Amino acid sequence: MALINQEVEALTNALSGIGIDEKSLISTLGKWDANEREVFREANPNFFIKDERNFHKWDDHCVRLLKHEFMRFKNAVVLRAMHPWERDARLAKEALKKGPRAYGVLIEIACTRSSDQLLGARKAYHALFEHSFEEDIATHIHTKERKLLVALASAYRYEGPKVKDETAKSEAQVLINILKHNGPNKPNIIEDDEIIRILATRSKLHIQAIYKYYHEISGNYLDEDLEDLRLKETVQCLCAPHTYFSKVLDAALSSEDKNIKKALTRVIVTRADMDIRNITEEYQKLYGVSLSQKIADVAKGNYKDFLLALISRGE
Repeated sequence: MALINQEVEALTNALSGIGIDEKSLISTLGKWDANEREVFREANPNFFIKDERNFHKWDDHCVRLLKHEFMRFKNAVVLRAMHPWERDARLAKEALKKGPRAYGVLIEIACTRSSDQLLGARKAYHALFEHSFEEDIATHIHTKERKLLVALASAYRYEGPKVKDETAKSEAQVLINILKHNGPNKPNIIEDDEIIRILATRSKLHIQAIYKYYHEISGNYLDEDLEDLRLKETVQCLCAPHTYFSKVLDAALSSEDKNIKKALTRVIVTRADMDIRNITEEYQKLYGVSLSQKIADVAKGNYKDFLLALISRGE
């Protein structure tokens, strides 16, 4: 009986967490007889419920969650094999379908890619869906974020090293005046033309200089003064992408929400060939544990192994 209890615990762990431990499923469930499977069902009221005829059946909600976990490895492999432009185009299309809860993905794509990468994603979007990226944002988003998101998606930023410090300092003061006059919580702050102009057209180095001068002049950090989530995400993606991605990854590794957990695949797959080393270093600084260790503790099976293989490219 001790052995079956150990196997029940092992199988329960295999089905719990992010991803599925396929090897444990094969080594235990594959050899169990009917009585052993019944012991497993009895031991897992979170997975199974008794109906009026007194037999255990899968809880429908649990089945839906497990389907998502079984698909994680497949989805990660499919995303990894795609051309990066197609990958971003499909991620953007999915975000538009999901609605406001996923608009942060649009900001992530628009603000953490190079100008050529964003242009490539826009070309891929056009080829795949026979609409422009900007057109679909303008058509499907009817909330106050629309003007900002269209502007960010349309950007082709200067990427050279030159920054005019006086202009950056002047624009930092512009932002201070806007926030001081309107207040960070004013509902239409995200639609302010000057804020959108600066965030959507200036180079990333220029915006990082604005961020620095904003702090020097006001004593506050720009993203902390911006209460609007989309503006905050925009500034973080432009000024501190490695910190932004580290926080997204930690939320994905800690959450029970399947939509939040999906970010784990998205971030690691999309950054594996770019700056995953910088992200892992920042994650260690922020949380005092390596990203690889955190994933090893939380994720399961082939999905875990695949993520760790991608992270190791930056080591």
